[in-house]
Amino acid sequence: MSAPLTTNGRHGRRVRRADRHRVGRPTEARYRSADHHWVAAGGDRDQERSMRLDLRDRTILITGAARGIGAQLARAAAARGARVAVVGLEPALLRQVAAEVGGHWYECDVTDQAGLDDAVASTVQRYGGIDVVVANAGIANIGTVSTGPVDALARTIEVNLTGVVRTVSAALPQVRAARGHVLIVSSAAAFAAMPGMAAYCASKAGVEQFGNVLRLENRRRGLTVGTAHPIWIDTDLVRDIRDDLASFHTAQRKLPWPLNTTVSVERCAEALLRGIEGRRRKVYVPRSIALVQALRPVVLSGFADRLIDRFGGAELAERMEAEVHRLGRSFGRTSVEGGQ
Repeated sequence: MSAPLTTNGRHGRRVRRADRHRVGRPTEARYRSADHHWVAAGGDRDQERSMRLDLRDRTILITGAARGIGAQLARAAAARGARVAVVGLEPALLRQVAAEVGGHWYECDVTDQAGLDDAVASTVQRYGGIDVVVANAGIANIGTVSTGPVDALARTIEVNLTGVVRTVSAALPQVRAARGHVLIVSSAAAFAAMPGMAAYCASKAGVEQFGNVLRLENRRRGLTVGTAHPIWIDTDLVRDIRDDLASFHTAQRKLPWPLNTTVSVERCAEALLRGIEGRRRKVYVPRSIALVQALRPVVLSGFADRLIDRFGGAELAERMEAEVHRLGRSFGRTSVEGGQ
């Protein structure tokens, strides 16, 4: 498994460290002018519902944007007239996405705070501020806790949870000054357990709660916060797991509706974009996943455990362990974590 990138980021035009602090500090004038970014939807509803976010000429920074959900969200946002900054670990793909949307790109690891600070500063230097941040970067190790290795489990949590905390913290002064929106990409895995997904489920449940608390902390400041909960999205990450593990493919087909649903990346990105524009606190992809969230006490009950066993949960774990052992790696083929 290749070592993760821990540099301070690269781009065609570097930002000096001193400039990072100068351009990264939001101004009071920008805060006062931020009201022009909102379009009233009418009524005396809660702020999150009554004020929509018009993305035209607004700046959106997206992590994990080299491929998959992040890349498609960048395309959809640009089509709405947004100015887009894409951040990730695959410079060739980032450059391609940025060129396609007429946007800005920056290479960095979301677990590297200095790199994220530089990515934010570079974006502010290019566009003057940040109105929306989408903490989307994520990975998934394959295998059970028993098969490890523990470093793969820890790395999944580090990227998916700590990476979100670092991303939001880096961009928060800018987004809060703009009275903008934070979207954290969690998962349906935040409230549904499945063998082989311990670190992924734990990290996605963690970012949901991080988003819930962040929302409460900033309600009076005009900042809105949402968490997104997609089911299986047709991305490289999901396709890699399906291709690597026959047991996973079998288990996915056996899941009850709507947990067995696969959604196109285009449909997912459009749902996330509508969530940003509507400043929604929760985005479910597809919407039927809201039913699973509402039934969380049942989904995570002893009854559900027995039901999973009845449909082969124990056998699934054993098959998965054997498959991962034969595979000889802990991440998917296309993962930047060393799946090659």
